[in-house]
Amino acid sequence: MDSAPAMRPLAALVLAFLTLFLTAAAPGPWVFEREGSRIEMSIRAFGASHTGRFEDFGGSMVLDPARPELARGTMIVQTASLKMSPSIATRRAIGPAFLNAAQYPTIRFDLKSLEPLGGGRYTARADITMKGRTRPVVFPLDLRIDGDRAHLTGALTLDRAEFGMGTSGPWNGLVGRQVTVRVALRARPG
Repeated sequence: MDSAPAMRPLAALVLAFLTLFLTAAAPGPWVFEREGSRIEMSIRAFGASHTGRFEDFGGSMVLDPARPELARGTMIVQTASLKMSPSIATRRAIGPAFLNAAQYPTIRFDLKSLEPLGGGRYTARADITMKGRTRPVVFPLDLRIDGDRAHLTGALTLDRAEFGMGTSGPWNGLVGRQVTVRVALRARPG
């Protein structure tokens, strides 16, 4: 006796249930966790590479793994939370010539979509707002979901001059224009 025909309805029911469960549960908001996450930047200045880390940020995203092109999310980074070594680099980076944390206390990142590339890799499309200027960005992003945690890693390069940073005075010649931002974010269902 062939049990395959009898198993097909059960398999179809299980598949339908899993599809319904995953697509119903996953799209809700995922909240980014500061613990287990990091946002870092690096820039060449004065002939060397300098790195820093933003310590205060938060946000959420809506993600349906079955339809990643509909993913949306917002991350708000507190500009003054950037820490660099030495501390004089921090003061310059968040000062008026660059990030100007006093006048522009936040950096906003708005995820617009994820385009699947296969194997958990995506092309992310987003807008970044710094110093009152919004620019579109496109960059590779890895996304892995383990149970109730989503892990996102990626890197993008920004031209600081497009955001009006360090464009006057001696800084423009002493500090590189390209800023690399690396993210490793962990999120949980909210």
